[in-house]
Amino acid sequence: MSTAPQTLPAGNPAADRERTRLALVGTGSRAEMYVRAALGDHASSAELVAIADTNPGRAGYYLRLAAELAPGTEVLQFRPQDLTSFIRDNRIDRVIVTTPDYTHADYIVEALEAGADVVVEKPLTIDAEGCRRICEAIDRTGRDVVVTFNYRYSPRNSALKEIIQSGAIGTVTSIDFSWMLDTVHGADYFRRWHRRKENSGGLLIHKASHHFDLVNWWIDDVPERVYASGGLRFYGDRNAAARGLANRPERGTTDASAGDPFALDLRDDERLNALYYANEHHDGYQRDQDVFAPGITIEDNLALVVDYRTGPTLSYSLNAHSPWEGYRVAVNGTLGRAELEVVERAAVSGSTDKKNVVDPSATPVEEDDAVRTNGERLILQRHWEPAVEVPIVNGEGGHGGGDALLLADLFEGPGEDPLGRPSGYLDGLRAVAVGIAGNASLESSLPVRISELDLGADLTARKDGVRRG
Repeated sequence: MSTAPQTLPAGNPAADRERTRLALVGTGSRAEMYVRAALGDHASSAELVAIADTNPGRAGYYLRLAAELAPGTEVLQFRPQDLTSFIRDNRIDRVIVTTPDYTHADYIVEALEAGADVVVEKPLTIDAEGCRRICEAIDRTGRDVVVTFNYRYSPRNSALKEIIQSGAIGTVTSIDFSWMLDTVHGADYFRRWHRRKENSGGLLIHKASHHFDLVNWWIDDVPERVYASGGLRFYGDRNAAARGLANRPERGTTDASAGDPFALDLRDDERLNALYYANEHHDGYQRDQDVFAPGITIEDNLALVVDYRTGPTLSYSLNAHSPWEGYRVAVNGTLGRAELEVVERAAVSGSTDKKNVVDPSATPVEEDDAVRTNGERLILQRHWEPAVEVPIVNGEGGHGGGDALLLADLFEGPGEDPLGRPSGYLDGLRAVAVGIAGNASLESSLPVRISELDLGADLTARKDGVRRG
């Protein structure tokens, strides 16, 4: 299929013109959620006009998927370098950006300048310069940027927000937050482009921006100062050599890696095989690199202390080589404490004939052991009272039904939400601000004030206006 810029013929039905006209840039794994939503549940309000990717093979994968989902509907393909002309020539209303993190600022700014609003996968961007460029473009154009934080919509996280917002634990004084990524999901960040900090900003930005957004949203506050410590202590060639793991295959998709629990053989997964392995010849990108190879520059163990504007302190830790996956958060207040514990995968299977799902939060798994069980528990305990368990009601689909709720807000427009889950660009900015300051602290070994980073906007503004639909 030609990748030259294309223009739709004139004379489209008026009904079509009322739908939000979408162009999607970036056809990795995360793009599928948006393609299915635009051509499925939200086809009456959204029109997927076209997709683009630097790898034409991956773009072709989604064109075929679109044909299967909506037979007879034409979805065009264009080149990412033609984004401006395509937006203007085809009356694009919104651009969905699901490209590697280091490219977000470029695509966001270009789309805004061309006259389209933007929906971008977290993180907003990876550094202070990118933040400034995006904020300046928003100010110049008056356009809208939405960073998709689907974790807000997860029922368990919403339930914790309800407790804090109700005043049941009083004024928040501190938060303890630990996130464990296991040796399947955690390892996956060290196989892909994320493994280099110039691509992803490290896990403090790519992964933890989700977590920092949760805290910012839970306590309705703004981070001010960050002190960080951490390093690469498990993955990478030096750590492998120290543990006697030498002479490893450079990638997982090889017979030489059979039985290696850290290897990902793309041939074992029909989707990964079709999306990545079959398209390597276009750009040479390998989705299955060895997690103990040279050249990894991101951290796998991280700890932060974050001070908030109204007084609370966050103590946060991230481990990317845990034997189980999940998180624990405790919010302390003047009247008591709320605790949420989530086990998404109790144990990683060591069986060579049983494949582990990469992300257990998106695809629930059954992998309990004799001690730890998959599940979630939310506990409220007020001073001088016994603890009570707060029920969590989950929905269908990824992240406990949270993805479906997010997509409804994005495509149909958010209704009144007492929890304030729909997010705008300031929310995305506040989330990456913690990671950007954390990276600066890792370099200097000193605390960093976010105000000194000059991110391009006042983070203390109450709420940015967001348009949907």
